[in-house]
Amino acid sequence: MRPLLSATGLGKRFGGLQALDDVGLEVSAGHIHGLIGPNGAGKTTLFNVLTGLYQADSGTVQLDGAVIGGLEPHRVVAAGLSRTFQNIRLFAGTSVLDNVLVGAHLRGKEGLLGALFPSPALRREQARLRDHALALLDYVGVGRHASRLAGELSYGDQRRVEIARALAAEPKLLALDEPAAGMNPAETDTLRELLERIRGDGTTLLLIEHDVKLVMGLCDRVTVLDFGRRIADGVPEVVRNDPRVVEAYLGSPASNGAGAGPAEAQRGSSPTSPGVAT
Repeated sequence: MRPLLSATGLGKRFGGLQALDDVGLEVSAGHIHGLIGPNGAGKTTLFNVLTGLYQADSGTVQLDGAVIGGLEPHRVVAAGLSRTFQNIRLFAGTSVLDNVLVGAHLRGKEGLLGALFPSPALRREQARLRDHALALLDYVGVGRHASRLAGELSYGDQRRVEIARALAAEPKLLALDEPAAGMNPAETDTLRELLERIRGDGTTLLLIEHDVKLVMGLCDRVTVLDFGRRIADGVPEVVRNDPRVVEAYLGSPASNGAGAGPAEAQRGSSPTSPGVAT
């Protein structure tokens, strides 16, 4: 079966830094696919290439058999790939509902002339999009906040609004950049339930996440990057015990001594090792 998302030979350089080096990725329809790696491994660069924020120096990206590599971000969304960001990018001074409507209008049919010359059909379309946005806010658990300013919500609820906005574009694949960042354990558990529900309702998920316990317990497949290269790819049970993955997070015991390994020394603290039961 053809993968829903297929990326091959992706390369991206920033000056003297090779951020991505011949990276490949395949995401199967109906799966939750995790993307992990130490800080600086190239995960967000890969996300930015997949979603059109960066143009790759080499390689190809296809979504559902159609080439999307090189498209502008809004055209990538129109093709069926929506995303959220590591740093929340809501319009803080705008209502929660209007934030979601921004995503919903990507699937609207009114066009410029319709907006300039409102018609009964346009009004019906606007009502449909509003109902769709309200339903999504209920779906992610923040419907009661629809009329509040987005900036007034708690961090966890803002994350949910951002997910609702991405879902409003009716994506085939939803890419989430560290959705659990900054969440407490209870919020993370609730997020996990939401992501499982989204997958169960037919949307494929690709997520970057530093919470390795969440990734290993949630994802059907996991890809690991280190220094811009893919070092492992497979089911969680295999990836978490791959020696290359353990070394990327903790450093090689032989070179370690009593101190931190090279990965930690260069990148700072790292999450719980995939090779350690949690």
